[in-house]
Amino acid sequence: MCGIAGFCNRQKTWREDIERMKQRLISRGPDAEGSWADESGDVALGHRRLSILDLSPAGAQPMVSHSGRYVLSYNGEIYNSGEVARQLRAEGKLGPLRGSSDTEVLLEALESWGVKEGLRACKGMFALALYDRREKRLWLARDRVGEKPLYYGFVGKSFVFASELGAIAALPDFDGQIDRDVLDIYMVHGYIPAPYSIYRGIRKLEPGTILRIDSPYREYSLETYWSMAEVARRGQENLFQGSRQEASEELERLLTASVRGQMVSDVPLGAFLSAGIDSSTVVSLMQSVSEKRVKTFTIGMEDAAYDEADAAAKIAEHLGTEHTRLTITERDARAVIPLLPAMFGEPFADSSQIPTYLVSRLTREHVTVSLSGDGGDELFCGYGTYRSIANAWEKLRRIPLPLRQAAGKALTLGPLGEKEKNQIRAMLLSAGTPEELYACSDLSEPFLGKLTAVPGRASCVFDTYESGFLPGVQNNLMLMDLLMYHPDDILVKVDRTAMAVSLESRVPMLDRDVVEFAWRLPLSMKWEAGQGKLVLRDVLYRHVPRELMERPKKGFSIPVGKWLREPELNAWAQDLLAEERICREGYFDPAGVKRLWTDYTERGIWRKQIWHLLQFESWNSSASRKQGEPYGNEGKNLRHRDGV
Repeated sequence: MCGIAGFCNRQKTWREDIERMKQRLISRGPDAEGSWADESGDVALGHRRLSILDLSPAGAQPMVSHSGRYVLSYNGEIYNSGEVARQLRAEGKLGPLRGSSDTEVLLEALESWGVKEGLRACKGMFALALYDRREKRLWLARDRVGEKPLYYGFVGKSFVFASELGAIAALPDFDGQIDRDVLDIYMVHGYIPAPYSIYRGIRKLEPGTILRIDSPYREYSLETYWSMAEVARRGQENLFQGSRQEASEELERLLTASVRGQMVSDVPLGAFLSAGIDSSTVVSLMQSVSEKRVKTFTIGMEDAAYDEADAAAKIAEHLGTEHTRLTITERDARAVIPLLPAMFGEPFADSSQIPTYLVSRLTREHVTVSLSGDGGDELFCGYGTYRSIANAWEKLRRIPLPLRQAAGKALTLGPLGEKEKNQIRAMLLSAGTPEELYACSDLSEPFLGKLTAVPGRASCVFDTYESGFLPGVQNNLMLMDLLMYHPDDILVKVDRTAMAVSLESRVPMLDRDVVEFAWRLPLSMKWEAGQGKLVLRDVLYRHVPRELMERPKKGFSIPVGKWLREPELNAWAQDLLAEERICREGYFDPAGVKRLWTDYTERGIWRKQIWHLLQFESWNSSASRKQGEPYGNEGKNLRHRDGV
């Protein structure tokens, strides 16, 4: 795992600027660093390395191809690099390698087969920059599902890119203008989805996408080499024809192959174990293919309502893993809050970011690579919301839309309209499709869509998704999440928190073959009679007794609403949401912000948008944004100061 950065058209200052950018990526690559520029300085590539495979200098980057034509700066892992190398040799396109890194194999594959076909041949997580010295052409590319981040855009007349926004913000001519158009999306969802970022003119490369830019590096083009939506459509058109038992056997085979491939490492490796279906399945398969006891890690909470550590310990004991458990206090968790702005580089408000960081930090004390179970809910219909939306739509669709809209309008008139519950009902009644109903469910209060001072104009997947694209309500909701929520919330959270402590996190369920097979499964093999993940449970129950798993799901979150009533955090929040500050900045409507806060403090109404606002304001006022400090340095100081 590493961090990459680079630019075009900064000839006079390329040496200083590439160093500035790399400095902001220290936590992503603490082991080594490197830079490369062409003879004129037109193009410069930078790299920070977290050594995982081939710890020798032979794996150093940026790496020049054997022919000397191509240069690669790359972040990630190619899990089938051995298979790719064998195919290249069979075609006579690969001679002796300098080392044993997957970087070298990837580079030769891209040169031999072309960028698009080379990427299609590789299975893994990655973000990369490839430069063709002969054609003066630069490519950027990102993995299929969005595990690894890549930001890009123009700063002045320069085209720039980096693994983190902070590396771009470190450039002296970066103006840092906030993109007001994305604030509405952020306030609804608590994150900023690709292709947007918080900064105007800086974008996120979308998953499965290639960017190409040629000299003189003023315009770029985008091309898709793999599409989640097309994979889902093809899968549902070519459903698996076997029995559920045969499906579970095939799924176990694919997951085991993925787990085995992702356990390849030249440094210590372990796994997160949260006691849920997904992480327990991954750990079970890890232990089944390992000759040694797998190292597993869990954090427990003092608040029993949020604690699953006892359940995780029982699963670990059954599987025979080498288990490490740490119970954290509220003080431990609250002390992470000042780290978040620098850690994420832009506003991000999924409160489970805090325990995810803490379990990553615990894990990094013992290993350098950790596998996780992310992806199971979205691929195998695990969220209760999918079922509740499907059930609600089954009732709503029986009532003609005009009648529902009329009823909704009536609820908003006169005294009835003053009640928030009626406003919510009116909004849900007006949904014309199950996908629209799902989107409405994220906007828990009608007035929350009007919190921004200037309404945004950016659209997202939830706005543009084609209703009924797939058969079955739940299938469409899963796809909507895999196109936005999963890559832009879940995977962002895992990547940034793990990279903040220089931990590589791998996600076996997002293997290409697993994802493509999951979309071939009939919905009846995923969900039935109110229970999801059926075929995944079938795999797990071959390794872990059913009675250890069947209990209410607690999730991986924290009681933010409770904490903000305590004096220290309450004062922090009041300062950030002070009317004078909100008016001065001009990003949000002061009356709307005041209503949110007074509803909470005086009426006891907690809304997640309070945390969204606090994370925006904390980021906007943070030292990391104003001064361009590298996270690696700031994080150490804060951890020491707060005693985390």
